[in-house]
Amino acid sequence: MRVFMTGASGWIGSAVVPELIGAGHQVVGLARSHTSAEALAAAGAEVRLGELDDLDTLRAAAADADGVIHLAFKHDIAFSGGFQDAAVADRRAVETFGEALAGSGKALVIASGTLGLAPGRVATEEDGQSPDWPTPFEAARARLATALLTVGLASRDVRSSVVRFPPTVHGQGDHGFIAALVGIARDKGVSGYIGDGSNRWPAVHRADAAHLVRLALESAPAGSTLHAVGEEGVPIRDVAEAIGRRLGLPVASVSPEDTDAHFGWLGGVVGVDGPTSSTQTRTAFGWQPMHPGLIEDLDKGHYFDAPSA
Repeated sequence: MRVFMTGASGWIGSAVVPELIGAGHQVVGLARSHTSAEALAAAGAEVRLGELDDLDTLRAAAADADGVIHLAFKHDIAFSGGFQDAAVADRRAVETFGEALAGSGKALVIASGTLGLAPGRVATEEDGQSPDWPTPFEAARARLATALLTVGLASRDVRSSVVRFPPTVHGQGDHGFIAALVGIARDKGVSGYIGDGSNRWPAVHRADAAHLVRLALESAPAGSTLHAVGEEGVPIRDVAEAIGRRLGLPVASVSPEDTDAHFGWLGGVVGVDGPTSSTQTRTAFGWQPMHPGLIEDLDKGHYFDAPSA
């Protein structure tokens, strides 16, 4: 297949590109900078220069492809207070892809998240499938709405699917939540968790996530929701202990009222209990995560090779 990808040079996308090429697919990656373009070309992908807001570019590239994978999200804007603007750009991109692919039966795979899906209980692929789905997070509501739009494109003869990623997609080179926790522990001189640390984060290795994206592209039925979850829920205290062990720092509880002061921008999510199942996904697609789990990955040491941002 000739596959158009957004986010192809990003954390997950840069693992999806070789996964697709290795399976015989041709990849056309959207690049917004010459640095990204060079990385994509080096990985064996064709480059399409443009921004996520360049809807004409997205429309033309999708129409010229056999399938589309949409992984890009304006995280830089979202994490600096502009989440709504990032969510609007994401939705417009999906709407554009839907228009370009309508009536074709071609695949459209988009990225979404599990964070805030069903706090306090094990979430499944069936959750979040209604417009009024309750979630305490505004960010989760916005992404769920775009995911529902994508699922609904099945009625327009688009083989649409949504792959939900956990907040922790880990591996060597990760600069996300886990790297941030390492950096906070270094700065504070203590590896912290909130309360008793029993709240759970689902996790997946980047390589396993990339494999599932390929399976979704190749075989997911129209209107599918998949969970790229390798571990249902890793207690955050276990994460804190692994970080403390590697850095030689004490491990301690942080009181709820001190959460924001200690964890900064991570304060709003580090205490969330969000275990998530991928049983339906594994059964339907034969997906079996093969790479190290989160604690094993932390124990490999690569998160600690240099100070984390």
